Amino acid sequence: MVHERVRLVSQRHQRGFSLAELLVTAAIIGVIMVAVAPQFYNYFFAAATKAAARELTAVLNRGRQLAITRNGQVCIRTNSTDHVRFELGCGSGVFWTGLGTDGQGWMTITNEIRLIGPNPAVAFTNLGAAAPAGVFTLQNPTDGQTLTVTVAASGRITIP
Repeated sequence: MVHERVRLVSQRHQRGFSLAELLVTAAIIGVIMVAVAPQFYNYFFAAATKAAARELTAVLNRGRQLAITRNGQVCIRTNSTDHVRFELGCGSGVFWTGLGTDGQGWMTITNEIRLIGPNPAVAFTNLGAAAPAGVFTLQNPTDGQTLTVTVAASGRITIP
């Protein structure tokens, strides 16, 4: 009974952590951070490139839908930096402007990812097919990682 009272009293007076315990914990966290930092760095840039590919896929699907709704041909033009726009009637010089475009119809791919479009440009028909089909290449300028977005002749758009 007395031993139990002594133990309870000693536990009440013991508060917080010692300096040695805090230093060991900080050292362990530091070692883990040093080990994980390169993997996080690679993940961050890979995610930025993947996000740009998904954004381009959405833009291409928008161009395909535009061709179907307008019952005409729509070409997808790029400027080999990070811009893409829709040309109505392919070769007419008339560009579609709308939500998300500037005054000349350019849409910007985010994260400063470089966009290289196919030559000749992909053209969607009024039925949603692509003639010709093509491959768009996205390149992250920071780490050089590339990712492709493929437009099949059927009009299907995929990211590998």
